[in-house]
Amino acid sequence: MWIPSKLTRPARLHNAILRPRILEALTQASYYRLVLFRSPAGYGKTTMAAQWLKDIPHTGWFNIDDNDNETFRFVNYFLQAVNKATDNSCLKTQAMAERRQFACITTLMNALFAELSNYQETCYIVLDDYHVIDNDDIHEGMRFFLKHMPDNITLVVTSRIMPPLGTANLRIRDLLLEIDNNGLAFDDEETQRFFHQRISENIESELLSTLRKQVEGWPSALQLIALHAKQKPHSLANSTQSIAAFNRSHLWDYLAEEVFDQLSDDTKDFLLHCSILDMFNAELITELTARSDALSMLESLDRFGLFLTQLEGEDNWYRFHHLFAEFLRHQRYTTIPQQRNELHCNAAKAWLKQGNFQQALVHTLKSENQDLITDVLCDHGWNMFHQGELKLLEYAIEQLDQDALFCSPRLCLLRAWLAQSQHRYNNVGELLAQSEAELALRKLTIDDAIQGEFNALRAQVAINQSKPQEALALAELSLGQLPATTYRSRIVATSVIGEVHHCLGNLNQALSMMQQTEKMARQYHVYHQALWALLQQSEILVAQGAIHAAFELLDQALKLIKEQHLQQVPLHEFTLRLKAQILWCWHRLEEAEQCAHQCLEILAPFDKSQSLHAYSMLARIAVSRGELDKATRYLDICNDLVKNTTYHIDWLANYDFSQLLYWQAKNDLDAIQYWLSTVTLPITYCNHFQQLHARNIVRSHLLLQNLDEAQQLLNTIQQHCIEHSLHTDQHRNTVVQAVLYKLSEQPQQALDTLKEVLTISNHSGMISNFLCEGETISGLLHTLIEQKQLDELTLHRSQYLLREMTSKQRARVVHFDETFVDKLLALPNIPELIRSSPLTQREWQVLGLIYAGYSNEQISNELDVAATTIKTHIRNLYQKLNITNRRQAIETAESLLKLIGLAA
Repeated sequence: MWIPSKLTRPARLHNAILRPRILEALTQASYYRLVLFRSPAGYGKTTMAAQWLKDIPHTGWFNIDDNDNETFRFVNYFLQAVNKATDNSCLKTQAMAERRQFACITTLMNALFAELSNYQETCYIVLDDYHVIDNDDIHEGMRFFLKHMPDNITLVVTSRIMPPLGTANLRIRDLLLEIDNNGLAFDDEETQRFFHQRISENIESELLSTLRKQVEGWPSALQLIALHAKQKPHSLANSTQSIAAFNRSHLWDYLAEEVFDQLSDDTKDFLLHCSILDMFNAELITELTARSDALSMLESLDRFGLFLTQLEGEDNWYRFHHLFAEFLRHQRYTTIPQQRNELHCNAAKAWLKQGNFQQALVHTLKSENQDLITDVLCDHGWNMFHQGELKLLEYAIEQLDQDALFCSPRLCLLRAWLAQSQHRYNNVGELLAQSEAELALRKLTIDDAIQGEFNALRAQVAINQSKPQEALALAELSLGQLPATTYRSRIVATSVIGEVHHCLGNLNQALSMMQQTEKMARQYHVYHQALWALLQQSEILVAQGAIHAAFELLDQALKLIKEQHLQQVPLHEFTLRLKAQILWCWHRLEEAEQCAHQCLEILAPFDKSQSLHAYSMLARIAVSRGELDKATRYLDICNDLVKNTTYHIDWLANYDFSQLLYWQAKNDLDAIQYWLSTVTLPITYCNHFQQLHARNIVRSHLLLQNLDEAQQLLNTIQQHCIEHSLHTDQHRNTVVQAVLYKLSEQPQQALDTLKEVLTISNHSGMISNFLCEGETISGLLHTLIEQKQLDELTLHRSQYLLREMTSKQRARVVHFDETFVDKLLALPNIPELIRSSPLTQREWQVLGLIYAGYSNEQISNELDVAATTIKTHIRNLYQKLNITNRRQAIETAESLLKLIGLAA
């Protein structure tokens, strides 16, 4: 007695979402012999096939189960499915099968083809869950069927594994259409429709996208999440923290029943051992398990659809689907918890043989084996240090007990260098002193070579603490102690000497030493030190006025970062910081802003105090655009950082420069006066950061009309610029000098000075330093142009500067800041509508940005709020101003500008 339901396609499709993406790929399916839906359990193979074929009349369906491995049973159901698809065109063959009147499946297929020769309609025959078939006779018969079946028939197979049906040959002949788990996994759009169909609450697209990525689009996992969220409303957001929050036990039960429990004990054991690794290849698994058949086992796992993903590349690396990996870890903790430490030890040793010290250390830490942790750190810690694995190394050292930590002077040195490399300079001296005391207590000798390495580090700390003479003495002492073979510390000491010359204003000597440092570092593959040397050279070239050459060196630095995988090293941020400074100087604000945001991304894992430069640059860019509200937010962050951290003068000078530009734009003389009362002059002015600090003081005097004080200090720093060949600072100072001449009513000197520095800027590309003084310089520029004293290139630059200074968009944005609103509301003739129904500060900001020509999306990005919130603000201000569209909003803004005496 045949079971009718085995020949019926699934009917419960009411809750399945339509998937046009896949349906479109199936539109040409009739031209293929085999359509294969292949994926692990729970990817919706059957549902997708049923959805595709539900309106196609000539379709036969065979739901296969374990009992169908018997040849007689299989061919009878198969022929019934064929008859259903072909309007009973092969009844004689079916009768032969039922009476067992065939020697083999091939004989039966020959009779079938003879009967089907007169049937011409396109039809589909579905073999659902073909992976349960392991009968070679059936496989042979189906391969014969595929090879000789009529062209109007397409066989559709759903399977968790690659079926042995001659698929390679079919693929080469372009007769196979395959939809695998990558195709069946939900994309973002399908995930949104899936949840909106099941859950009434409004769910943000970003949250659903995060969910989809966590489960890698696996439909069954998304279904379980949706069910859980339906039972516990408003709980969906928790899933972005951990997928385990959503019916973890249900996921595990599903995987156990559908996948794990059906495997042999040997395969289960193999999977549990593999699950100790996040990614693996045959060589790694061989080392881990001591199995000689690791490669064949991995290939069989892949064929059997056990949630295995092959990674890109030629080395056959694999990983498990995230959820399946978590399931296997759960099984491992449950069934073999006693093997945890041993497995991690074996994994660490396997990774060491692969030369992946970072992964080895991760597993070593999980093994909780102090001896192994110490061995890995001593043998490979410096390699990881050079590769930028600072956080991992520091965490590992923190796990050591006192005896393990102080068993080796070089391990102590590594700990101190980790603090140094993460800008914790003040801790380094204490760490070195503690190390020396502990080593002496244990009677471990510190020879001259080790002492030289300690002194090289002390020299680096001294220069970072603005103690150049002490740094020089320690660096030279270190070079005298270090043997020629201790190249890393010799590179450090040489670099420090270069930095000392840089700080003292000896730029040629500094450049030479840094070039020597870079050469040594590249020779001995100490790439992070080579990167440091490149960045120092770039700063020196900027100081010497060779800004374009400096920018090219930064491109070389970024190339080195990419080639040597130094993205996680803090120097990556330094590279982008220097690039942002030059781009700002050239008034390429969008690129500078992009660099500053990249800096923040790089610094995210580190202490927030390191982000002062990035935020001060973002504030400076915002001021340059006239976006004072945005600048306020960035400077508030900077203020908090400065209150809680002690910074080098270089960092503070850059921050102060951004603040002064902001106060200048706001005309906040009180803030400038207070700042001036709190700062002290540097002792000397022989490097770029001391020059910037002093120039900030000159600028504040100018803004406060203290012209004599400004001129006196400007004369002093200019003299130092000449003495030390600080050409770029000399040019920047000259721009300020032109402003000072203008304010001192010395117009001809102002014109001559401005003309001189404009000519120089043709080579340096300097733009923004002129724009900072736009209010004063614009008149001088007009005069120079009218007098026709400029050559063609300088004339072009002057005209460009004037266009930027009078840019209407920049002016518009500035008009609607808080100061403007206060002045407007204080007017006696303010429109009654605005007085009786005042706009909020945010609504004023939105009105200003509408007037500036910003779209809703641009306003959203500008104010860092959701687009829906912006729409609400616009609707509110329209109601309050009794207007209905953007044109009326712009007209209202123009009338308010005229009212307060500003040209629209």
